[in-house]
Amino acid sequence: MLKKIISLTIICLFVSTFVNAQVDNTKKGSWQCYNKRINNPNVLKTIDKSVNSPKHSFDVLNYKLNFNIYSCYTTPYPKSFSAKNEITFRVDSTLNFIKLNAVNTSIVVDSVRLAGVSFTHTSNILTINLDRTYNPGETVILRICYRHQNVSDGAFYASSGFVFTDSEPEGARKWFPCWDKPSDKALLDITTRVPATVKLGSNGHLADSTKINDTIYYHWVTRDPVATYLAVLTSKVNYNLDIVNWTNPTTSEIVPMRFYYNSGENIAGMKAMIIPLTTFYSQLFGDHPFEKNGFATLNSQFSWGGMENQTLTSLCPNCWESSLLAHEFAHQWFGDMITCATWADIWLNEGFATYIEALWIENQSGYNAYKSEIDGNATYYLNSNPGWAISNPNWAINTPSTNTLFNYAITYMKGACVLHQLRYVLGDSQFFAAIKSYATDVDEFKYKSATIADFMTKMNTVTGQNLDWFFNEWIYQPNHPNYQNLYNFQNLGNGNWQVNFTAKQTNTYFYKMPIEYKITFTNSTDTTIRVMNDVNNQTFSFQFNRQPSAIQFDPENNIVLKTATLTVNLIDDKTYASNTIQLQQNEPNPCLKSTTIKYFIPENTKIKITLYDNNANLLKTLINSYQTIGSHSLGLDCSNLPAGNYYYKLETKQSILTRKLIKVN
Repeated sequence: MLKKIISLTIICLFVSTFVNAQVDNTKKGSWQCYNKRINNPNVLKTIDKSVNSPKHSFDVLNYKLNFNIYSCYTTPYPKSFSAKNEITFRVDSTLNFIKLNAVNTSIVVDSVRLAGVSFTHTSNILTINLDRTYNPGETVILRICYRHQNVSDGAFYASSGFVFTDSEPEGARKWFPCWDKPSDKALLDITTRVPATVKLGSNGHLADSTKINDTIYYHWVTRDPVATYLAVLTSKVNYNLDIVNWTNPTTSEIVPMRFYYNSGENIAGMKAMIIPLTTFYSQLFGDHPFEKNGFATLNSQFSWGGMENQTLTSLCPNCWESSLLAHEFAHQWFGDMITCATWADIWLNEGFATYIEALWIENQSGYNAYKSEIDGNATYYLNSNPGWAISNPNWAINTPSTNTLFNYAITYMKGACVLHQLRYVLGDSQFFAAIKSYATDVDEFKYKSATIADFMTKMNTVTGQNLDWFFNEWIYQPNHPNYQNLYNFQNLGNGNWQVNFTAKQTNTYFYKMPIEYKITFTNSTDTTIRVMNDVNNQTFSFQFNRQPSAIQFDPENNIVLKTATLTVNLIDDKTYASNTIQLQQNEPNPCLKSTTIKYFIPENTKIKITLYDNNANLLKTLINSYQTIGSHSLGLDCSNLPAGNYYYKLETKQSILTRKLIKVN
């Protein structure tokens, strides 16, 4: 092995510059994760994909990369390096060439070998002609010898003894030629040559590290496939490294957790946190998915949060914060183990990690603390909503700007709230069982990629429901419902009351949702009612043998993505102010034999209703009694009245209201 490593002659270097951004350490983990993205420039087994993942003419099975980055750690910290990339891929459609992503300003290709016989490299596409035509199912191996130029490209960084990579969303193509799409996950085999004073981490497990004089060769190998944007090199001269072992309480498997950190940083709290955090996530989503994991704080060139590289998360300097750790570590299940198939499916990464950040708060501090976190997420979204949907199918083809793809209000805050609302729709038992079933589905999802459509299908199957309506409105529609609900209390007599509630949305797109409203009674226990609101302007009526005094819509604020008002109305659904007495026009009007007068009083009070002719002569007192708060109706026999115009008047101590009545023969 040593002889083989030494025979690979490589000289590699990398440095990048970037705009520094201050990190507010009081921000939640999702905020720092967002800041990272928004400030970022831009024997082999078959690795199957989920049902709706994009199809391609070939499927990369393994990248065997060899880097010499020995000179990157000393002044002047050059950015140039040479490398070799041996790619093994399976042919999925007849082909005699393949195309890879390789940014021209970063990568210069010197030669191709093995199955590669010639190449062209233009417009950031490396086209490699193969030695023959290959048929579907065949496995091909080719080698690319290349150099990285002495440029800053926002993907490979080298300065002051630090060398690290950062690749989301499409930066891997700047430091190694690859098919740089999130659905095309492959195994990684990475060997690096560095000075003996350097500690270097990468994906997977450390297969071996060999020291020869002033040089160390690190050899990292993954057990499980990795998306290109999750590939990573992280290293530093005199890096501090602590290792904490997590023991799976079910299987007794020991998983090392590696903490790389800078001098002066206190990681004691995070080392203590990683054990219960891993246990908690494993209980919710299935066993920790990888053979190792870890975290590494970088330098000021990476000052915008965290990046969930598979099995080795990058963090900004001194960012050992519980919320950031909880967020990024959640990605190991949702983002790394199950990866978004396209950038249109980013909700499956960021929405999930942000929501799970709240679940960790619930685990540590209770449901009220969790709900406060979710409410805060919703408030941020409602105040900052830019007006587009969580997912746009076009993003699967044309990668949007980072400002769109990683918009904090939409991708993170609204994304997390959608999962809270799914929990509300399904209930805790079914929700958590369904998410765990998704995360542990070896046949379709585990160690593979997924689209939102795949996730929808899984949820439908596990729950036995058709939840397409939920995802179509909350994921693929912009904005949120604006409820302008109406209600009234109707005295039916003999101590019986009817509560009428009209669910009304004023938004263009109607959002179907189960809704709850809590009814308070004058001398009885409150009652909360849950109904499915599946059409707009839908009225629900319930009768009680006790007097209602108040009503509250969505009392627990479970539909957090909404605005809402609740206004008292009379029975014909005309809206009135809730603090004033109301008298409606009688119906029918004109009347022939009988008519009905409806009214609302905002408090228990004595009222009087009288009938007058057109000359203001009193004809009849219809009511003169004490009445309770709410809506009421009064029948009037007008069969004996001559044809003509009349007036009826409603009086209380505070108000007098009149309406015109017309009698016809």
